[in-house]
Amino acid sequence: MTHRFRIAPSLLSADFARLGEEVRAVVAAGADLVHFDVMDNHYVPNLTVGPLVCEAIRPHAGVPIDVHLMVAPVDRIVPDFAKAGAAYISFHPEASPHVDRTIALIRESGCKPGLVLNPATPESVLDWTLDKLDLVLLMSVNPGFGGQAFIPHTLDKLRRVRTMVDAASARTGREILLEVDGGVKADNIGAIAAAGADTFVAGSAIFGSPDYAATIAKMRSELAKAVA
Repeated sequence: MTHRFRIAPSLLSADFARLGEEVRAVVAAGADLVHFDVMDNHYVPNLTVGPLVCEAIRPHAGVPIDVHLMVAPVDRIVPDFAKAGAAYISFHPEASPHVDRTIALIRESGCKPGLVLNPATPESVLDWTLDKLDLVLLMSVNPGFGGQAFIPHTLDKLRRVRTMVDAASARTGREILLEVDGGVKADNIGAIAAAGADTFVAGSAIFGSPDYAATIAKMRSELAKAVA
């Protein structure tokens, strides 16, 4: 099965003093999604941004906003992000006492639900949830901070989850994105794609480069080689 590749620059690495401008710049450079990391200094040891910032960037985006909730509890904040313009809302199963209920709440709020697996979270959490999801996000670093190095065993997990996602898509007739977040760069994106990912979150690799368009183009070139 061939998959359309999507590149999702992570705003965690953007210049927050110029956030609207940064969003417009990466969209103009070819971003397919904008990845929006929400951290609460509770589920993860860092604090970032909330629904007000999501709402503020929405007019600048022009592509879907992919909200990654690293917060606990989850349910209270889901409707706020839906109202703020999120297209996808993903969360960690460890952060919700009722994973199924949270998935349903995201969909009822008008967004596409996603589940996030930390490096040590087994893929078996998808056994009872995958048919209800629109996105699975594998963390290739431990969540909480940008700029970390890619954890190599993520590739083995990716291969296993790709098989599960393809089977679920065949059962449901729905596209389920398989996203990877953490340490994604032009020099490893091809290997990550070959292992099964179709959506790639890249923060410092894009926002830390002098030319966003050239970096995204290089990533697309590596992706094309990976499936050639």
